Amino acid sequence: MSSSPQAPTHVVTADADTRPSLTVLSGFWPTATFAVARALLAADESLLLVRHDLAGIRDGVVRRVVRSSSGIVEDEQATLRHGCASCTLREDVLPTLVRLARSHPGRDLVLMLPEVVEPEAVAAACAHCLVDGAPITALIRVDSYVTVLDAEHLLDGLASTDDLTALGIQAADNDDRALADVVIRQIEYADTLLLWGQSREGEFDTSRLSVLLQRMAPWAAHVRVDGDLVDASTLTRQLRHTHRHRPETPGLLARGLQGYTLGTHEPESDCGVVSAVFRARRPFHPQRLHDVLEQVNAEMIRSRGHLWLASQPDTVVAWEFAGGGLSMGSLGHWLVSLPENRWEHVEDQRRLAAALEWDPYYGDRHQHLVFIGLDADPVELHRTLARCLLTDGELADGEETWRTYHDPFAGCFPLNTEELADTDTDTDTDTDTEGAQPA
Repeated sequence: MSSSPQAPTHVVTADADTRPSLTVLSGFWPTATFAVARALLAADESLLLVRHDLAGIRDGVVRRVVRSSSGIVEDEQATLRHGCASCTLREDVLPTLVRLARSHPGRDLVLMLPEVVEPEAVAAACAHCLVDGAPITALIRVDSYVTVLDAEHLLDGLASTDDLTALGIQAADNDDRALADVVIRQIEYADTLLLWGQSREGEFDTSRLSVLLQRMAPWAAHVRVDGDLVDASTLTRQLRHTHRHRPETPGLLARGLQGYTLGTHEPESDCGVVSAVFRARRPFHPQRLHDVLEQVNAEMIRSRGHLWLASQPDTVVAWEFAGGGLSMGSLGHWLVSLPENRWEHVEDQRRLAAALEWDPYYGDRHQHLVFIGLDADPVELHRTLARCLLTDGELADGEETWRTYHDPFAGCFPLNTEELADTDTDTDTDTDTEGAQPA
């Protein structure tokens, strides 16, 4: 049995920020995204819009266009050493933003991302890639990540089982992402979501989409705009200089582990949308959970979270469902399975979240899953998942017996055994909550 980790303490100070602001626009449907960008340009003649066309990226060429409200400022082709979206970010997008900030002081920037680029990739590049020896955040303040969703196509995109390669729009030769995954990641990373236009099915369906977005990203600010009637000044106030971006917020896979909102429990249908949160302290029986994987996601548009299996009690297992496909992977060790001298290398926010809910027997291990769907039955969902938990008799058998259960997931979630090294000289940052890999 292990004691609870101590909660960290911090003192935060704020200074006046005089850097030009950057608003990042993403969206899978560029017609709607560009319409929003044009509205922002119309409201501020000093604003600069940066766009990159990736049509020739696999040949190592991208087209860069910079424009203001009065016309095109730059229209050039850039040749890359490697043809991929991440290379474009490092080799042209970030240097262009820095160059514009220096050559046009006092002018804010809007970066409109290509439809297949995820905003989290941009945030990672801004944080870790250097331009002239410094991150771009030394010169530019990232104000907000805004994702624009086209109401006419959104539901089809979320339900799509197509992948980018089949559609011929992949960002690199090895880009095997699904269309639905890209749209969902654009939604879930954004601090601001803008639903543009009207659904083909009418006002009720548009309202349903609005509710769906609120359930999928309850942490975001939500804006709805009729594409036929746009007030550029109002839209500017809603999207710019909002200071909504919080770079310290973890990625989605780590949100629940670090105590951030993972989803809201709204079991009562609103326009047919249901959001259900399942939490439990008991572990799942691996075979019983495996048997219901298809059933619990049958009516879902999105499910996400983390769990623990009785047969693999040391491992935090990630869970992501979208576009008809479920991905599960390892998020590393539960804190209770790590030597206590390793806890100081774990993220402060995760230790705090674990301390608040520490159980004398289970430690920080628990189930935390969120399901969002249309016309789903949350009561039956809860019953199905609860039947997968260990019974009282199975709990009494203990971990040594649990590890002997037949496990359809055996070998799918490998752990880094170096994390268990009991040494006082190790100063590396623990990465338990980063980068789950599909099973």
